Amino acid sequence: MEQGKRNLKLCAILCSALAGILSVAVSATCTAESYPSKPMRIVCPVPAGGGLDFVSRTLGEKLAARSGQPVVVDNRPGASGAIGAAIVARAAPDGYTLLLASSSTIAASPALQRLSYEAVMKDFAPVSLVSSVSWVLVVHPSVAAKSVGELIRLAASQPGRLNYASSGTGSGAHLAMELFKNMANVDLVHIPYKGSGPAAIDLIGGQVHAGFNNLVPALPHIKSGKLRALGVSGPARSAAMPAVRTIAESGLPGYEALQWYGVLLPARAPRAIIDRLHQEIVAILQRPDVRERLTQEGGDVIGSTPEKFAGHIHKEIAKWTKVVNAANIRAD
Repeated sequence: MEQGKRNLKLCAILCSALAGILSVAVSATCTAESYPSKPMRIVCPVPAGGGLDFVSRTLGEKLAARSGQPVVVDNRPGASGAIGAAIVARAAPDGYTLLLASSSTIAASPALQRLSYEAVMKDFAPVSLVSSVSWVLVVHPSVAAKSVGELIRLAASQPGRLNYASSGTGSGAHLAMELFKNMANVDLVHIPYKGSGPAAIDLIGGQVHAGFNNLVPALPHIKSGKLRALGVSGPARSAAMPAVRTIAESGLPGYEALQWYGVLLPARAPRAIIDRLHQEIVAILQRPDVRERLTQEGGDVIGSTPEKFAGHIHKEIAKWTKVVNAANIRAD
């Protein structure tokens, strides 16, 4: 008799638990089917203007058109993207607050702070890698190097004499050159600036010898002869300057450094919402007009799965942590 009562009680508990699980599953499915049903916010952790802001607004415009809901781009610059990232990390995990982050915020900054992948991902749920942009390695015309190989030989013959500009300590341009130095085993002196604009001005003026620049802003100066392009940092040549070889194929095999952009949600966002948002982003990135816009800005359109994006972040944090440690770079 007692055994029968215990069995009935156990059965009731199991049935109640199963009902709870089914209720959550049905609720998540219904939420995903109706999502989005109210305005959305894309937090862009940099000032208006520039590549990340451009991608945020392109994505926001098309997401609003597809969903029928307003999408606001909220620029929250500061602390290398940490301010905007923190806003999203603290937001409700309901899919209505998105982070459009760059590699600087999600990979380079954690590397500088010696944070692990696990420490970063406790706050975020990756949705999709959107696009990537190559840097272009440029020198002032007064530098006696017309190829990556020649620059490496010149720097090796005169250690510490050549210098390079970056938009600041720990910036993408800084880490890209430190990776270059490490792989080529050469010594160039780092001169950090407060932003890419001042760095470019001094490089064009000849006060600095070399640097990694954003591809599209550098293109007019390359065409006018004020800067000499030696190579692009990505795995393939850029459609914006197809005659310029990659650094890997022109003197430094295996070299690759990219600025990339991706969408993340707060951690604990329901998988159904992540999948629905990923579906929408991929559909947007397949539009010819969107692909043309991003390509004109020097970008390669991607649209990865959440799992592939998570794996990419993991590899990038590990990669740049090695560079940061080898160069003994400290966050400002």
